Amino acid sequence: MRVGCKVPSFDALLILSFGGPEGPAEVEPFLNNVVRGRRVPPERLAEVAKHYDHFGGVSPINAQIRALLAALIAELNANGPPLAVYWGNRHWHPMLEDAIGQMAEDGIGRAMAFCTSAFGSYPGCRQYREDIERARAAVGGAAPRIDKLRLFYNHPGFIETVAARLEEARAAIPAEQRSTSATVFTAHSIPSAMAASSPYEGHVREACRLVAERAGLGSWHLAYQSRSGPPSQPWLEPDLRRVLETLAATNGAGYVTLVPIGFVTDHMEVVYDLDIEAAGLCEELGLGMVRASTVGCHPRFVRMIRELALERVDSSAPRLAVGSGGPPADECTPHCCPPPGA
Repeated sequence: MRVGCKVPSFDALLILSFGGPEGPAEVEPFLNNVVRGRRVPPERLAEVAKHYDHFGGVSPINAQIRALLAALIAELNANGPPLAVYWGNRHWHPMLEDAIGQMAEDGIGRAMAFCTSAFGSYPGCRQYREDIERARAAVGGAAPRIDKLRLFYNHPGFIETVAARLEEARAAIPAEQRSTSATVFTAHSIPSAMAASSPYEGHVREACRLVAERAGLGSWHLAYQSRSGPPSQPWLEPDLRRVLETLAATNGAGYVTLVPIGFVTDHMEVVYDLDIEAAGLCEELGLGMVRASTVGCHPRFVRMIRELALERVDSSAPRLAVGSGGPPADECTPHCCPPPGA
């Protein structure tokens, strides 16, 4: 997918996302792509495939990326920099290799890649870099150079957008119960060993702190969701289910706002794991639940992507960040976030 024109140093901006099926016939091949090279029992894949039945076999992620693309194109056309815009996915169509092939055909020499993951980890950062280089190698010598844009977990555009989504959700809670309601940020769990060799946990917690501060929350909770793998393998905790059970036991009946800060767009881990599983558990526990929207194509988030691109095109543009950590570096250190088993 392409639109726009060229600038001297960078020709294009590539949106790189996870991908998802858009019909029942695509669910199984999509899941096979996701787990390729991993020993996942067939019964586990079959169980996950059933989640898509609730939504007609369609993940919402591709539709949301299309909306994000449209909003980003409008933002770039209005405010620059003038960049061609492409879209490729890691696991489903439009595939990354096809997008880079199209870029090569179009004569793109150098591009930036915005990956839909805010935090540092192997699957959320380094693996995207590996995917880019693998796809470039498959395309061959005509493939453009592609520089991944930096992480944005503490960019004001991300923090302000999550805070706005949180406030929108809390507005649905009866006014008299809003001050005593609980807020639970959620992020995808990863194996503890992987977390130990990456900044993921620290990035997630700092983003939660910054959002809570902006939203004026006196207290908040962080829970991890959507773990997979064998039960014997330690993953990041606390698990969302346990956090909700504890809230119900200590606070009694009340309201909880779930904020999927670990996800840029809706996909199955949001619409099934939160909107169906967590919502069902809250009903059992007597908790009222509201769920904040993901950042999606919120105008401030779209502007953030433009700001990340602009700082790479123009060395005088500000590198925006909030909190004490400062903006992440453009390039990761060689040993950051090693792949599993390395």
